[in-house]
Amino acid sequence: MNTSKIFNINSLEDFNAIALEVYQLQYKKNKIYQEFCNYLKRTPENVITLEDIPFLPIEFFKSKKIVSSNHTPKITFTSSGTTGSETSKHFVTDLAVYEESYLKGFTHFYGTISDYCILALLPSYLERKGSSLIYMVDDLIKKSNHPESGFYLNDTKSLTDKLVTLDKKGTKTLLIGVSFALLDLVENYNLTLEHTIIMETGGMKGRRKEMIREELHDILKIGFGVKTIHSEYGMTELLSQAYSNGNGIFETPPWMKILIRDTEDALSYQSKGKTGGINVIDLANINSCSFIATQDLGKQLNTNSFEILGRFDHSDIRGCNLLLL
Repeated sequence: MNTSKIFNINSLEDFNAIALEVYQLQYKKNKIYQEFCNYLKRTPENVITLEDIPFLPIEFFKSKKIVSSNHTPKITFTSSGTTGSETSKHFVTDLAVYEESYLKGFTHFYGTISDYCILALLPSYLERKGSSLIYMVDDLIKKSNHPESGFYLNDTKSLTDKLVTLDKKGTKTLLIGVSFALLDLVENYNLTLEHTIIMETGGMKGRRKEMIREELHDILKIGFGVKTIHSEYGMTELLSQAYSNGNGIFETPPWMKILIRDTEDALSYQSKGKTGGINVIDLANINSCSFIATQDLGKQLNTNSFEILGRFDHSDIRGCNLLLL
């Protein structure tokens, strides 16, 4: 399939038609996904609508090679994990698709990348190999062409000084950081920023006690002196990102969509506003699997917007685990 179709979707009808086309393609080319669809008796003969498409449990990326291409992977993205735990692996056969997805996604929500100075505080990601987030942010830093753009590891004093200097100059700045590192920063420094976007990528990565989004954002808003905290929703198994510009409401780019599955019946869907498991359609995943059942809980608000409410307790992933081969 020509990926230009994917990145030029401009209507729900377009999305649905291309999603069904991608399903047909991945059923043929992805043996693991084909076996999964056959197990559910959801095959090209009876998959007619978007809701008929089976969503592969995200756990498959930990134990199977999920690919829909005959090409050799150019890179393997891996998830973070505790010592001894199994990590997800995303075998990416065409990096150009990933690069087009995150660049067009960023531009869709934030405008031209070269308008920004990009600062990154992602210590837990920098300290390991195979992070898709580091790959994306590193490329965005390069494409910003701003001399002050860059990564910071532990030198929060230099980062704070940089933020203050840039903000005083009126420079449009984006600070993207993992939650625990942003909290560490505001515990030691108190800022008042007017021209800076603070974007958290979620997760305490075992460094701090998990907290609800409202509490996290309230602390960060006070610490950075900003009115809202932005968020990025992405994962190793996806090649697209959803973004929130405040209040935890995420929006997807045109080639990405969220469906909310029933927590008791993984093949049934919840209506808008009701809580359930988040299923993601990421058409940029053309060479792996575009239909993924995540372990996140949330609710759909509108066609392209959703809210994340937490994660399944391990004992509660009934609807998903029952489908594992």
